[in-house]
Amino acid sequence: MEEIEIYLDTAREMMEKAVAHTKTELSKIRAGKAMPSMLDGLMVEYYGTPTPINQVASVSTPDARTIFVKPWEKSLIGEIEKAIINSDLGLNPQNDGENIILNVPQLTEERRAQLAKQSKSVTEEGKISIRNARKEANDELKKLLKDGVSEDAVKGAEDDVQSLTDKYVKKMDELYDHKEKEIMTV
Repeated sequence: MEEIEIYLDTAREMMEKAVAHTKTELSKIRAGKAMPSMLDGLMVEYYGTPTPINQVASVSTPDARTIFVKPWEKSLIGEIEKAIINSDLGLNPQNDGENIILNVPQLTEERRAQLAKQSKSVTEEGKISIRNARKEANDELKKLLKDGVSEDAVKGAEDDVQSLTDKYVKKMDELYDHKEKEIMTV
């Protein structure tokens, strides 16, 4: 049935997006290693417009403990410093007049546990999105019963939706396990 396929494709697409979004959110949680992505989402005022740092400066990691930010315009150093200080990264920027150097400290055991907990909640939000996609798909499939589609076809489609759900929830668990291992590895 073509309609059933459409609902299954929509559910699959929504679940894919939930996994992709969760992956992005997890990448923002630092795991003790310096990564340019740690500054993703930080905005600076650039000619009156909030602009991501990576669009006004080059961000690199010369080693596992250092992030190096080189603004394309020197006048932005203060703005970038302010954005980093006001963020929840807990990093202390040092500027040499041309560049900003961020030393990423070793994580304490307590901080690792907090980050693992934060990762768990991000993953749970992703699972909720997957379950919402399942519910929407099943609601649409139930409507097809009223339109005269056979109960067997709808039941089969609901089973397909459930197996999709299981597959994507498993992906979420794998994302979390990987992130937790990354955080807890000293």
